[in-house]
Amino acid sequence: MQKVKTGVYGLNKLLDGGINKNTVTAVIGSSGAGKTTLATYFLKRGVEMGEDAIFITLDEEPKQIIKEVIEMGWEEIEDYIDEGSMVFVDAGGKQFSEFIKTELAGFVEEWRGHNARIVIDPLTPVLWSVKEKYEQRDLVSFLLRENRKIGTVICTLEEHSVMGDLSGPDLVIPMYLADNVIHLRYKSHESPERRDMKIIKCRSSRHSHFWHSYKIVRGSGIIVREAHLAKEMPSKKVDMKARLERALAMVPEEKKANLTPSVDKSIHRTVGMLSQEDIGPLDPDYILKQILVEYDLMEE
Repeated sequence: MQKVKTGVYGLNKLLDGGINKNTVTAVIGSSGAGKTTLATYFLKRGVEMGEDAIFITLDEEPKQIIKEVIEMGWEEIEDYIDEGSMVFVDAGGKQFSEFIKTELAGFVEEWRGHNARIVIDPLTPVLWSVKEKYEQRDLVSFLLRENRKIGTVICTLEEHSVMGDLSGPDLVIPMYLADNVIHLRYKSHESPERRDMKIIKCRSSRHSHFWHSYKIVRGSGIIVREAHLAKEMPSKKVDMKARLERALAMVPEEKKANLTPSVDKSIHRTVGMLSQEDIGPLDPDYILKQILVEYDLMEE
């Protein structure tokens, strides 16, 4: 299976190199867990590679999402929208089940042949749009199957039940139909500074079976730590720029030659913002390595 880089630093290794191309990944989590952040940086990585990005929003308006993305450090998003490589489909306020039944086929045909990344955020209202379980299954199955034809899909699911109980009616059907399931665990009322991630399933691929802590950082999105790196370190700010230049000096010229100007700019912007952020318990050398691995400048 061909792998797709996730754009989430530290996640690709846990998925044996990334998400399998043309599959569906369900990302489950409570409010504040980082579902939309993960999905957005998945799209960011795609447009940097010359792929198309489609963001189907069933909750917030596109302008609000764009505003939040810019605040999180991805200022170039408007450039990609202007040039047409990233598009928003605002499905909020409409009967999405009717869109799926009447317009989805034409939408897919329009995008056929594109190497796209698709985000559906959140998928939960699709389930709520019909009452019967068999209708929910058919509707979601058709939606995911059609979008898989034009690219690799991430859909987010809201965790409303007891934390960790993935047997809720809003989760069972999408989890069964999805190729991959990632659970983002965030107990905001107990440990507001701690977030953990586990890959519940990943068809046709090896994957980690452990919980891994992660942190949401402005300019970087989500940074995942492997289980054996879970030792806590004091919060800190670190000047990452000099570390980046030293690391890049050791990268073979043929690898650096593959960097496009926009990607090179993105790497330097990310590292620059990291220098201004509190990276908490994260090891700066580990972060830098994950950034370079993501862009194929260093081996895992």
